[in-house]
Amino acid sequence: LDGNTEFCGYDRLEDNAQVMALYSGGEALDAAGADTEIVVLLNKTPFYAESGGQVGDSGYLQSDSAKIEIVDCRKSGDHHLHIGRVLSGDIKVGQQLSAVVDGSVRQATALNHSATHLMHAALQKVLGDHVNQKGSLVNSERLRFDFSHNEAVTPEQLRQIEHIVNGEILSNSSVDTEVMSMDDAKTKGAMALFGEKYGDEVRVVSMGNKKDSGKGLTGNTYSLELCGGTHVPRTGEIGAFALIGESASAGGVRRIEALTGKAAELYHAEQSNILNDLARIFKTKTENILDRVKALLDEKKMLQNEIINLRKAVAMSSKDESQ
Repeated sequence: LDGNTEFCGYDRLEDNAQVMALYSGGEALDAAGADTEIVVLLNKTPFYAESGGQVGDSGYLQSDSAKIEIVDCRKSGDHHLHIGRVLSGDIKVGQQLSAVVDGSVRQATALNHSATHLMHAALQKVLGDHVNQKGSLVNSERLRFDFSHNEAVTPEQLRQIEHIVNGEILSNSSVDTEVMSMDDAKTKGAMALFGEKYGDEVRVVSMGNKKDSGKGLTGNTYSLELCGGTHVPRTGEIGAFALIGESASAGGVRRIEALTGKAAELYHAEQSNILNDLARIFKTKTENILDRVKALLDEKKMLQNEIINLRKAVAMSSKDESQ
């Protein structure tokens, strides 16, 4: 199909559009009715198409006579493919309709994507400049980030990374975007994302911009990356950040998973509840749980040794009585 899909989703979640093509089961259609699984191409769209680790948007296409549920959006060349199902009415090529993105899902995804940038910078700060992105997945539920590192990240380092990211969130700095040439982006020091292809013009996303007495940026930007994804306007909107897992992904590659916003708050609350329950079970304060567990393990080891010695004594006694 000639032409392209104009993406207008950076500054809006709803727009009017025209249906350029319809597909179902790999075949082009002029129209589709209710219950048809369908792929819709529009002349413009607010739906973000899966790219840079960020999943595609979901939502609805609707007119006075039809409603189509969109469950995913992907790229094919210069076009956005809106993947979904006709819920009611008929959709036709050439038809004008309203494209509406699910705002709650987009917002939750944006929290995780912006936090991914903050975490990438924190990883480099704590582990070293050798850390580079090797893959990522950003959706509305969590974020997953693969990076170059030859050993497991220690618990202390993980706590430090989480602390740094939450500090940047609390600073509530602006998240700024600027379109510029690739040469200018490189000169500015922007990091490129793993596996992404870039054109002559790129979108640069900066976070944690440090200002000097109102005279402008000092150049000490916390995070500066090339990115076409969607983000929060200020870091404070992320709310909270919680690291929930670190593991090996491949040789020389580690993987971190994390939560943001309400999901992060719930995670921390659950961890706190577990600590309180353990404190009740061990009849101690939460800050003394580790000492209590270590004491119980030492006691268990001592009792196990006593049992071994008693069994040896019984065996020797039985041997003596039989002689």
